[in-house]
Amino acid sequence: METKRKWDVIIIGAGAAGMMCAARAGQRGRRVLLMDHRQKIGEKIRISGGGHCNFTNLHCSPDHFLSMNPEFCRSALARFTPQHFIHMVERYQIPYHEKHLGQLFCDGSAVQIIHMLQAECALGHVAWRMPCKIDAVFQKNGQFVVATDHGDDVSGALVVATGGLSIPKIGASPFAYRLAKQFGLDVVPPRPGLVPLSIDPDTMAGFGDLSGISMPVEVSCHAGRFRESLLFTHQGLSGPAILQISSYWNRGDCIHLNLLPDHDILAWLSAKRSHRGRVDHLLAEVWPRRFAQQWCMTYGLHREMNQMTFEALQQLGEALANWRIKPSGTLGYNKAEVTLGGVDTHGLSSKTMESRAVPGLYFIGEAVDVTGQLGGFNFQWAWSSGHAAGLAL
Repeated sequence: METKRKWDVIIIGAGAAGMMCAARAGQRGRRVLLMDHRQKIGEKIRISGGGHCNFTNLHCSPDHFLSMNPEFCRSALARFTPQHFIHMVERYQIPYHEKHLGQLFCDGSAVQIIHMLQAECALGHVAWRMPCKIDAVFQKNGQFVVATDHGDDVSGALVVATGGLSIPKIGASPFAYRLAKQFGLDVVPPRPGLVPLSIDPDTMAGFGDLSGISMPVEVSCHAGRFRESLLFTHQGLSGPAILQISSYWNRGDCIHLNLLPDHDILAWLSAKRSHRGRVDHLLAEVWPRRFAQQWCMTYGLHREMNQMTFEALQQLGEALANWRIKPSGTLGYNKAEVTLGGVDTHGLSSKTMESRAVPGLYFIGEAVDVTGQLGGFNFQWAWSSGHAAGLAL
């Protein structure tokens, strides 16, 4: 078997960031090897957006990302914007549409995005090796050696694009974190992001069976605040509002829910004060009836509206504007869309994604401590960070 094959660039991880980086470097004339431990490429792309891939967001800006180094993402995002990726999509004649809040989806299958990236890699004559089991990575004579079950590959530049820990069933692993630590880089402790929150079973039981009920809310926790839909599940809370706020939530925190985000609550209640029906009947005009009944039952609100004092009305308004819930945890990496934390960006160049301490070693995509909000921002980070590294290699 041939051993010690030499390349200009070796990229580990054939996901969104890895393919973008390979395409850019290859089209610049670099001899690129792209390897992955799985047979299928771009699985996160394929399953995203209900199979339609929410590939970017028109309103992408650094404010939509979380990191211990919040300015880090600014350079890469500015140099490869959503419009750049949209131009690529249009060049490949992939129909798309805006669904909600700037989120762009394929009209057809997400597989179209994967095929587009494969075609871009082909233009750069990128070599593929997959499935490929990596046994070791080390440096020798200033070169990176990647020892695999196919033999050894050698390069002066190594890009790690293996993602985080979210959705382990499609091959997620801590490879990037282990390699970063091996070469002396710091890692911000990873945790699930964009993930449903669990609620203590006794608390859930107090509200009866609300599973399947969805309603608009404004949810907040620390610096996060989102106006989206909430979904009740058998295990707790989900829906876009909860996925968004989960990235700002820490164990022990409460989340705060405005249950009537489209109303001036006290003014609305005051206008309904002469209403002869019960409070739950009134709330059922704007909430799912089952939730109105259970919520009022839990808080003993069975009075007629016209019997409530102004003080009681104020207390009700405060409860509706700030329903506090303390989640017991998250549903973990199996249900998480992304991983918070990762390779500490203080040790990387924001322009090239290269390690400051280990020349030639790059980390991109979800592997690093840059996490986007829900809505296409994480794919945009994959494209932008992969592009930045690809231009530097």
